[in-house]
Amino acid sequence: MTRIAVLDQDRCKVKKCNQLCVSFCPMVRSRVEAIRVEGDKAVISEPLCSGCGICVKKCPFKAINIVNLPNELEADCSHRFGENSFKLFRLPMPSAGTVLGLLGQNGIGKSTTLKVFSGDIKPNLGRYNDPPEWSEIIQYYRGSNLQDYFQKISEKKIRVSNKPQYVDKIPKAVTGKAGDLLEKVDERKILDQLADELELRKIWDRPLDVLSGGELQRVAVAAALSRDADVYLFDEPSSYLDVKQRLTVARAIRSLKEQQKTIIVAEHDLAIIDYLSDQICIFYGDPGVYGVVSHVHGVRTGINIYLQGYIPDENIKFRKESIVFQERPPTAGMNVNAPLLKWDAFEKTFQGFTLKAEPGEIRSGEIIGILGPNGIGKTTFVKILAGIDETDDKRKFGELTVSYKPQYIAPDYPGTVQELLMSVAKENFASSWYKTEIAQPLRLQILMDRNVMELSGGELQKVAIAACLSRKTDLYLLDEPSAYLDVEERLNIAKTLRRVVEAHGIPAFVVEHDVVTQDFIADRLMVFNGEPGISGTANMPTSLRQGMNMFLKEMNITFRRDPTTLRPRVNKENSQMDEFQKSIGEYYYTKIVKTEEDKKDDATKKKTK
Repeated sequence: MTRIAVLDQDRCKVKKCNQLCVSFCPMVRSRVEAIRVEGDKAVISEPLCSGCGICVKKCPFKAINIVNLPNELEADCSHRFGENSFKLFRLPMPSAGTVLGLLGQNGIGKSTTLKVFSGDIKPNLGRYNDPPEWSEIIQYYRGSNLQDYFQKISEKKIRVSNKPQYVDKIPKAVTGKAGDLLEKVDERKILDQLADELELRKIWDRPLDVLSGGELQRVAVAAALSRDADVYLFDEPSSYLDVKQRLTVARAIRSLKEQQKTIIVAEHDLAIIDYLSDQICIFYGDPGVYGVVSHVHGVRTGINIYLQGYIPDENIKFRKESIVFQERPPTAGMNVNAPLLKWDAFEKTFQGFTLKAEPGEIRSGEIIGILGPNGIGKTTFVKILAGIDETDDKRKFGELTVSYKPQYIAPDYPGTVQELLMSVAKENFASSWYKTEIAQPLRLQILMDRNVMELSGGELQKVAIAACLSRKTDLYLLDEPSAYLDVEERLNIAKTLRRVVEAHGIPAFVVEHDVVTQDFIADRLMVFNGEPGISGTANMPTSLRQGMNMFLKEMNITFRRDPTTLRPRVNKENSQMDEFQKSIGEYYYTKIVKTEEDKKDDATKKKTK
């Protein structure tokens, strides 16, 4: 048995807690220093630790994690950042001409893996205090694709193009106009083609610091694709993009296969990683503590394994419950409550853009999902309902109190997460309902003592959602709540929102580009269409089936259902299923039919067994 002790140095405050972890450790009482204090931080000796778990329970800041793992896994350690820090076991095996997708929770090692393949991190095989030389690393991975890969990295014979995860940080590192930046990196001379495909002409002369998240994402993808490299790495390329843009980016990335490039993509949108990838590696473990990379699987089999939480070829169960999808939309008439808010037709005009909204209503205890392209007026509609903006005829919907979670979250609160949530939830913060229905599902306990200004994108997103749901209000408005969240966190958000809405009868509008997440959340849909950046129309709320068909018909995209997990899968353009579903007008919900790709995956799986 191998013992991993991980101590979050940002949370550890031994002076404030009077060194509880040290005083309660039984190994210290027996004069063996399993825990010691160096300066104002604690350090755990893994060889001396008995794994009793007392320090984990006694630590008031949730800074300590102790995990027992099989000794066999220790032999596969690829990298560790330092003493009592995150540990990564194994690495994926990429190959030329294949798109390898990385699927797993946040904090499980996907970005670390991409940094290893980019050469930013030199794998130390777990020996952080005595890092191996390249010759030893190459010898360790002999007989695999990684031997040749690391040989080329050590000799600087491999070029890597990397698309970073947090595109909103790009303007802080690079200044200038979008077009000037892309022209500098256009080594493959494909910029004109990419500018048309990714719709970059409109923002060509705009400075980077005024671009939206979706515009920055497309610029970052175009920059990565324009470089002449052997390996292309993409970390969450779909964030802030609408469905059509996500598929356009996916096609552009897949085009690299024709040049036999090595392509690795970390992505949380199940539909996009399914459409984009040829193979899948699953990352499992304990976020922030350790991560394990599975063997390579076919794309359909790999995603289904992740959803089911069990890896058959390794006999590993990494999740208690499977993630289950519904085959059919909710039946009509589920929400029979009285309307809480009605709005008449209205218009909102900006310089160069006009939004027209049809009349509609939202009922108590229901969730209306909002779908549409970027730049079509979804956020403007939400802000008008929130009372932040007014219509052209100076109307404001101020008769209801509204709790609003914006699209872009500025971490400007000076205190801790606990202080923020206490100020918002007030007396409800200490209730058992708040802990079981909001704090625990969103896994906020470990964030309570963290400063809001220090949170990552995903952590900040969860705190913003919790703050939105904590307010006493008549209506919730959430703008892109799934950004930077992994698949399991998106599901937890959907379940949490559903429970809060049903428990209090408070309705919610949710703007969301992830079609799979909308499938979990929405009772009805509002579809926005028009010409992005010029004019938009907010159609009246409709059923989930009608809304999905209206939206996907506009996008010219069809989805089928996986026969095993019922998850939505994007049909290849002009495929048999794509043509069939378009002919019958069913773009999303349809009878499950196995395609040739599905049958091939099933045959491979059966042969493996």
